[in-house]
Amino acid sequence: KADPALKDGFNAIGFSQGNNVIRGYIARYNDPPVNTFLSICGVNAGVAAIPYCEPSFPNVLGDKCEALVQITSKAAYNRFVQQHLFQANYWRDPEKVDSREYKAHSQLARWGNEGLHFDQSLKDNFARTNKFVWVMAEEDLIVWPRQGEQWGAPDPANPLKGVIPMKETDWYMNDSFGLKSADDAGKMFFESFRGNHLKFSNHDLSKW
Repeated sequence: KADPALKDGFNAIGFSQGNNVIRGYIARYNDPPVNTFLSICGVNAGVAAIPYCEPSFPNVLGDKCEALVQITSKAAYNRFVQQHLFQANYWRDPEKVDSREYKAHSQLARWGNEGLHFDQSLKDNFARTNKFVWVMAEEDLIVWPRQGEQWGAPDPANPLKGVIPMKETDWYMNDSFGLKSADDAGKMFFESFRGNHLKFSNHDLSKW
């Protein structure tokens, strides 16, 4: 706030998990505001599998993937892990989102107003950003579901196989933290590129 160069806000670009740093700033402060947020392959909506362990796709680890996911989910939702392991902050097991552990301890749950208490400031802060650009890698094998890079989520009816688009998610329909309001205001833009995680070209970047 003391920097006069930032008095009118600034633009921010995030890559992969770095997007959560920006999203966290928007959720907690956004003053001075992020005017435009360009999110490339972001884990903003969380991940429900470890890299190369997409449930609906044959993977190199085979049955080990399921065991690794179970171990990760068991460890992720306690205060110590959330405070000391950045990757746990965006771990979102679709089978545990209704659990007290997730609601009480997950940083992602707090930012998405999925926690134990509703926080109006999350919506107010999100509304201060004028433009959001969400970029998805169409062949992403690092982030699952890759549609989460554009606010999709695992299907509650089939959480380890199916994926629903942004407009069918609870956080959109309930406007939990301002996503629907931003969309209704024309602030949301969606881009994609063919390729795996962050394997975009300079030409792609120049278009966004």
